[in-house]
Amino acid sequence: MVLSTFNAISSSYRNTSSVLAAHQSRRWYKRRICSQVWSAQEPAKLQYRKLGDSDLLISEITLGTMTFGEQSTEKESHDMLSYSFDQGINILDTAEIYPIQPRKETQGRTDLYIGRWMKSKPRDKVILGTKISGYSDRTFLRDNAEVVRVDAANIKESVEKSLSRLSTDYIDLLHIHWPDRYVALYGEFSYNSTKWRPSVPFEDQLKALQELIDEGKVRYIGVSNETSYGVMQFVQAAKLQGLPKIVSIENGYSLLVRCSFEGDKDAVFSLESILMPALVMPRVSG
Repeated sequence: MVLSTFNAISSSYRNTSSVLAAHQSRRWYKRRICSQVWSAQEPAKLQYRKLGDSDLLISEITLGTMTFGEQSTEKESHDMLSYSFDQGINILDTAEIYPIQPRKETQGRTDLYIGRWMKSKPRDKVILGTKISGYSDRTFLRDNAEVVRVDAANIKESVEKSLSRLSTDYIDLLHIHWPDRYVALYGEFSYNSTKWRPSVPFEDQLKALQELIDEGKVRYIGVSNETSYGVMQFVQAAKLQGLPKIVSIENGYSLLVRCSFEGDKDAVFSLESILMPALVMPRVSG
């Protein structure tokens, strides 16, 4: 009788232990799932990276502004700027020709919106990038010009006007928006030799930019919509003549537009003598 009772108690204990183990397993599983869900819901922390050879520590996301003043009102633009700044984005990208599509009536409005917003922000906390226009027949960009070029006079006028609109006394990162020479751009997929034209030498462009750096109006320079040939020419001219080195390139890149970048530019930029990061433009719409 005692043995029978002991066996019954042992069996009951084992059953209870199994039930408790099953409950504990389920609780552990629920906690694990909840932890994974919470982790997925938590926003990832924004990362920061050093921009090439510069001392600029930029957020991995750059705020583009080309719709400010066309598709976006000033209030909407300021709201987007403030929200991005609050989320940790510390670099803005504008251009003298913005907003898009370029028109004489609206040219520079993007900068004006940014400039008024900048007045309420600590200047040293915002990395300001802008772009001077390449060869263009949009003469409204200049006071007196038959054609816009990337020469000393055009570069100086462009920067002075940008500084005024942006309400600042220096630009952190200045890109050449597109080359002075002919290159296949904006829908052209191959080089058309019949469109060749004389262009401002690479070293002359760098010398003009050097003057602005020496004056403290520009900190670093880069290129945009540039080819591998152009990048190598700028790097070589800077190396041979002791001129400022370009520290970045801003080119279009997306799932639909990959070949021109992945084909050879990524190899060029990873060379030890260049080490130039790309500020890619994903061309996202929606």
